[in-house]
Amino acid sequence: MQIGPIALENRLFVAPMAGVTDRPFRMLCRSLGAGYAVSEMVTSRKELWNTLKTSRRADHAGEPGPIAVQIAGTDAAMMAEATHYNIDRGAQIIDINMGCPAKKVCNKWAGSALMRDEPLALEIVQAVVDAAAPHGVPVTLKMRTGWSADHRNAVKLARDFEAAGVQMLTVHGRTREQGYKGAAEYDTIAAVKAAVRVPVVANGDITSPERARDVLAATGADAVMVGRAAQGRPWIFREIAHFLATGTHLAPPLVAEVRLLLLDHLQEHYGLYGDYSGVRTARKHIGWYVRALPGGEDFRGRMNAIEDCAQQLRAVSDYFEGLAEGMDRIPAHREPADVQDGWNGGEDEKAATAAH
Repeated sequence: MQIGPIALENRLFVAPMAGVTDRPFRMLCRSLGAGYAVSEMVTSRKELWNTLKTSRRADHAGEPGPIAVQIAGTDAAMMAEATHYNIDRGAQIIDINMGCPAKKVCNKWAGSALMRDEPLALEIVQAVVDAAAPHGVPVTLKMRTGWSADHRNAVKLARDFEAAGVQMLTVHGRTREQGYKGAAEYDTIAAVKAAVRVPVVANGDITSPERARDVLAATGADAVMVGRAAQGRPWIFREIAHFLATGTHLAPPLVAEVRLLLLDHLQEHYGLYGDYSGVRTARKHIGWYVRALPGGEDFRGRMNAIEDCAQQLRAVSDYFEGLAEGMDRIPAHREPADVQDGWNGGEDEKAATAAH
């Protein structure tokens, strides 16, 4: 699997998710089998580059390469400048966001809203490619199938973006209008794959090893990108890798392993965000880890009242130690019935809304 001149470890990718895929989470997923991880979205608005929020998003200290940074905006010149800015700070791949469905992004005509204005979308892509080319940095792009069911233009745009120099395309199998509701569809992704020569990545409802296998087969895609299903379950990447390689399921992780993974994740999280913000922003991650575990909902309620990092660590440690007394391994993941039948992530919709 290649992005331009850059070789990737495998074809299992972590999706960029606002408020989720910060450096600690990306590095955790990489350590558990993901071959590639894209940063959360960095704005092209220059006046926001020195804010604490953006500086955290642009933090890649100690992160294994390739460093991929996703940028978002509506002005071609500003997006070109953002390309230079992020390359100067270590970006080895620039990813253009045309997939985010969040209203606060689309209301400014960024993210997937750009798919409604094809000339502007192409102008932005060309400006970013031209800015990155002198540095030898490949440009990738993430988009949806279109703006709405009546306006699916991913195939046309894919051809245009490839011609402009984009070297990998990721397609989420929903329109912007759908948000994260309903089921992802993969026919459009298959059509994009058939229309271009660059690698194509399938995204949307990749929630299990079987789903990854089936989506790869149905679309012919070169890779799959996992987003919401990795929240609280970052070992999904090694589970998919094992299943694709052997056709058998990897045993769920030991409770003791998950305890250590989460405690290490929290320490890294506090290191990036500091004590005050760290203890608060860690709550969603902890909640995702425990949501399907015995006593998880009660524990999450108690944990959300803790405002001290050391106390939060102790509470998490004690919870998993207690869990280990009754079980060796985390229960095997089971798809909700609505996901099995309709490929619809009902529970994940809540998580995605919180993430944006």
